[in-house]
Amino acid sequence: MKLSAATNGVSSHVASDRPAINIENIELTQEQLLYFYRTMLLSRRLDDKELQLKNQSHSYFQISGAGHEAIQVAAGLALKPGVDWVFPYYRDRALCLTLGITPSDMLLNAVGSKDDPNSGGRQMPTHWSSTELRIVSSSSCCTTQCLHAVGAAEASDLLQHRSTSDSSTSKQQDEVVLVTLGDGQTSGGEFWESLNTACNHKLPLVYLVEDNGYAISVPVEFQTPGGDIAELVESFPSLKVIRVDGTNGIKSIRAMSDAVAHARKRSGPALVRAQVTRPYSHSMSDDESAYRTTAEREAESLQDPLRRFAEFLRVQNYASDENLEAIASDVDRIVQEASDLALSAPKPDPSTAALYVYSPTVDPTSSNFETEALTKGKTETMVSAINQTLFDEMARNPRIVVFGEDVADASRTEILDEVKGKGGVFKATLGLQREYGRNRVFNSPLAEANIVGRAIGMALRGVKPVVEIQFFDYIWPAMMQIRDELTMLRYRSNNAYSCPVVIRAPIGGYLRGGSLYHSQSGESIFAHCPGLRIAFPSTASDAVGLLRTAIRSDDPVLFLEHKHLYRQTYNKDIYPGPDYTLPFSRSVVRREGADLTVITWGALVQRTLQAAEQASQNGLDVRVIDLRTIAPYDWEGIRQAVQETNRVIIAHEDQVTCGFGGEIAARIADELFDQLDAPVKRVGALDCPVAYSPILEEAILPQASDVLDTILEIANY
Repeated sequence: MKLSAATNGVSSHVASDRPAINIENIELTQEQLLYFYRTMLLSRRLDDKELQLKNQSHSYFQISGAGHEAIQVAAGLALKPGVDWVFPYYRDRALCLTLGITPSDMLLNAVGSKDDPNSGGRQMPTHWSSTELRIVSSSSCCTTQCLHAVGAAEASDLLQHRSTSDSSTSKQQDEVVLVTLGDGQTSGGEFWESLNTACNHKLPLVYLVEDNGYAISVPVEFQTPGGDIAELVESFPSLKVIRVDGTNGIKSIRAMSDAVAHARKRSGPALVRAQVTRPYSHSMSDDESAYRTTAEREAESLQDPLRRFAEFLRVQNYASDENLEAIASDVDRIVQEASDLALSAPKPDPSTAALYVYSPTVDPTSSNFETEALTKGKTETMVSAINQTLFDEMARNPRIVVFGEDVADASRTEILDEVKGKGGVFKATLGLQREYGRNRVFNSPLAEANIVGRAIGMALRGVKPVVEIQFFDYIWPAMMQIRDELTMLRYRSNNAYSCPVVIRAPIGGYLRGGSLYHSQSGESIFAHCPGLRIAFPSTASDAVGLLRTAIRSDDPVLFLEHKHLYRQTYNKDIYPGPDYTLPFSRSVVRREGADLTVITWGALVQRTLQAAEQASQNGLDVRVIDLRTIAPYDWEGIRQAVQETNRVIIAHEDQVTCGFGGEIAARIADELFDQLDAPVKRVGALDCPVAYSPILEEAILPQASDVLDTILEIANY
């Protein structure tokens, strides 16, 4: 009789050895009960082995799932491995073992081996991943995974409506999504944002809150009003709420089976609050004796799920002491074999450290994205050209979805015949919903993390989200999702998962009335996010080509659209066609010149051209380079310009301090110092917010006169 999914050191990610559980009839057989106990024990012994490896300096961190084993095994048995999607958190060892992650997989992860199938030595221990088992690579952030789970659940419906044979489209019509989290994580805003969407859409999503009473040292009653998250969420429509003693294996399997069945029938989401224990400290870096009394810890030990289940097996005559000792002996053998394999496994090659920051197969800078533009047709403004590009790309690719705040024509589709439609505050998405339907174009809640987090969950399943952040000024609530999730998923999963989301964001000032919260720039901050591509076009045709390249790329892209440029006449172009693409990292010379170079982008391009024209009246021949993309940027184009003109200015709308011009200036000084005849100068905004008064705004943001003054200064150096 096979009682474990893992019987040797080979990583197979196959859970077929586990006994089948009929969740309609939850009376477990002896075989199933012994499997349940064995998996719990295996999880605990792996925790102990990792602690030993850490003490021996073979591993470098450890966080335990001890005390959570019963509810986790129950959760795993209620799911269909390889069919249902799982977004675990860092304590879910027993859950992942039940689904098919092997002991060797876990210990290879712990020692940071090259052969670690979870991350290739990139992610810390207890962060597991398997595309075969649909266990999504997790981060160490708290609560972010809830929104990914929502997006993945939405993708179930979106993909069922697409005609495709792609493996990411499940043949199962009843797949569910499980997301797990600790009690402390329910304090995070993204947990509540995810509940809003899950309940609004009646998504097939199960939340498992593993409540061990502490968020590191903070007791649950100081985190959650009343100390019971289940009580707080019971009023959410369509949400089935279940409370269970998560240290009781039998009650746990019933609770999880009930929750999963509810979601599988498409009755709405379910939330299980499972009270568990934490017999070890939060992590190996923590000492719980500093904030928990001896009496409390001793009382909790009586509720240890491993002890309770072993006693249950004895009392009910499912196992004798000899049976349990035999199981323990076999588990110890498996753990030792896995440990031996992990310790002998090769370490990562240092030369691979930067692999998989970006897609290894689709390079947006390559000549594959060089195409010829159409030269006949009417000229379009930038916003109109963006709108047409979205129309064309959605027609080409049925997996594209567009969502964000106010992007739909009307959320209440029954009134579309009576209204013009919203289509975004700048009309960039006008008409898309009418053409492609409410399933592909829809409004989001007023919550930026919700937008990006859901998009990540959709994208990792093969949907192509093109989302809008209504104003760049309000992107900051999504920063955790962008910096720690969107840009890191490919890298931390060793290229197993990716999420090529396109984030459109209107940016910048020079619009009267924008004021402090509708005029910000800040592209340099996002250039500090490895894994993220950034485009910043200044003309209608560039917006078309770069947006289409962004959509057809396999990396996340932040696509910045300057609001001031949306409807200008000087940057209008003929629509270059439905297949026009433009490679990233290709700057363009907007004005030739031999005396000095100004490198710029966005709204400063036109102001720089004006300054260059004025400088020509003083006999100066100024070259103007439009960078067009920030990440990556065209270093070779910059190098050539510096070598040919020997004087350089970087002009941008963002603040001078820590603006992206500082990066370019530093690299020029580092690599091209001997080519310079004058210091590298920067032009940018004052180090203060953009004020409401037009007089103050003009003083704060760089003007053509500021660029001209700097041109004259450098020319006369």
